[in-house]
Amino acid sequence: MSVFTDPLRPVEVVPPRMPSAPSVPLPEDACDAHSHVFGPYQDFPFATPSNYPPPLAPSTSYFTMLDTIGAKRGVLVQPAPYGTNNEALVAALKAGAGRIRGVAVAQQDATDDELQHLNSNGVCALRFNEMPSPQTGKPFAGSVGLEVALSLASRMKALDWHAQVWARSADVPAITEKLQRAGLSVVFEHMACFDPSLGASHHDFQNILALLREGRIGVKLALCRVSKRAPHYEDLRPFHDLMVEANAKQLVWSSDWPYVRMGDSAPDVGNLLDTFHDWVDDASLRRTILVDNPARIYRFDA
Repeated sequence: MSVFTDPLRPVEVVPPRMPSAPSVPLPEDACDAHSHVFGPYQDFPFATPSNYPPPLAPSTSYFTMLDTIGAKRGVLVQPAPYGTNNEALVAALKAGAGRIRGVAVAQQDATDDELQHLNSNGVCALRFNEMPSPQTGKPFAGSVGLEVALSLASRMKALDWHAQVWARSADVPAITEKLQRAGLSVVFEHMACFDPSLGASHHDFQNILALLREGRIGVKLALCRVSKRAPHYEDLRPFHDLMVEANAKQLVWSSDWPYVRMGDSAPDVGNLLDTFHDWVDDASLRRTILVDNPARIYRFDA
């Protein structure tokens, strides 16, 4: 099957890797705080050509994934090829009937009615991308940068939305400062994207820990974009431990399913949860990260 997001560039669709069940059942109301939906493409074509083979991962597959791992809740994040067309995201939120929340993408010209429509359907944050494409060094097509967050800040605050940011670890302190001056709280994707080869004493990672301790940032514990040592990502264990020790109340667990641009190295979500269970051996801490924090940050209890 091909997706014709651009009439001159058919893109081959790839199936997502579906998970196994984790070895230990998740606590009640556990949440996967970062996943994506793609398609069905006849209903939800891309807004911009994709720079990666898109998975066919509609909401039905997403809910099957959540059911298999035993997660009662989830957070869907708008992927870049959909740009500011959040229709696939909103359709999935409606299908979830309160089970999931959304992180959308919007430009500064979004109307109040458009933002309210997203809010009423379960969106509670906007995504901003400061991570350059590894292929071009430029922003990913369809992504929206931090300057838009600053222009939308007052309207985001009125809706009680936060900013979700994908950025290089070196940029985390400056981004945090800008957003806080604008009155926005921030959650960083993919463990704030530090380089594990530099070691835990490197100033970029130490800055992340300091911001966590102060409660100034939230961080998504998604392993697969930081380390290439699948399936257990042993090189990330000391960093993960330090983040949990710094401030477990500012962390949420995330799979990043369905793993775009990963091909055969895409992890199994069930295995990722087993790793999390092994690394966080305190049941109350696991519940804090899997249940309590996402309930607060994504307003599940509102």
